[in-house]
Amino acid sequence: QHTSVMQRNRILFAFALLPVASCFVGSATLFPSFQTNKLPPMAGRKHGHFGLHEHLACKTIAVVGATGGVGLETVYQALASGNKVRALCRNPEKLVVPAGSGGETKAGSSLSSPDLEIIQGDVTKKEDVAKLLDDSDISGVVVALGGRTKEVGKTMLTDGTKNVIESMKSKDLTNIAVVTSIGAGDSYEQAPLAFKLFMWTILKDAFVDKNAQESLFLDPAAPGGDLDFVIVRPGGLTLGQPTGQARVLAASEMAGSIARADVASFCLEALEGSPYANKAVCIS
Repeated sequence: QHTSVMQRNRILFAFALLPVASCFVGSATLFPSFQTNKLPPMAGRKHGHFGLHEHLACKTIAVVGATGGVGLETVYQALASGNKVRALCRNPEKLVVPAGSGGETKAGSSLSSPDLEIIQGDVTKKEDVAKLLDDSDISGVVVALGGRTKEVGKTMLTDGTKNVIESMKSKDLTNIAVVTSIGAGDSYEQAPLAFKLFMWTILKDAFVDKNAQESLFLDPAAPGGDLDFVIVRPGGLTLGQPTGQARVLAASEMAGSIARADVASFCLEALEGSPYANKAVCIS
């Protein structure tokens, strides 16, 4: 009986802290849409070691999970830097200007560009992923999947990423950045205590999926182990403007917060060659 009371109290405490969880799991941020035909200037431009990547011009980037918080930032920043983008999303109407890089006045406006090709589809369907990557000019892939488990399924991250790996290999593509979360894999101790409560309760199924997703690259003989991958584990996600100062944490450091815009910038930089190639890194 004492154990039951403790479990009940743990769950109640987790629900009380529910707003904290959304900062870490990277779900999509939705805004009311209105139309625009050009990209507004990126807000808060700063440059650091993993700053905004203006040197990445004339490349084609494929983005999986393009309408999530980090996905929107990735699409927007890649376009603003002069790249072409192929975006896979189930609901194209949710592809909007992000608040961080786009600025609050333009946030939520329809994101359109002659350099943007939208592929409507589902990452768990092999044919949709193959369609996304059916372009010989693609230089890299960013996987920024997320969503509530009850809506997307308990194995969406793993199943979808398997499809991406398989399709990349069939197209001889090698460069990929995959966004997971602080607390995944061997970063468990770097997650704040409040977030660990969610990992034990509300987000339990999500983290089983995230860990399986990472194992597709990190396990011995993993199908994605021979790709040029970087697994990115961000801390608490915010809607702030890009700072260009994403910091890779040492194994002993606790994760803090980071703007989704900076996570996207880090991922795009990683596609160009990274000192963290074939590793999982925590950033904040």
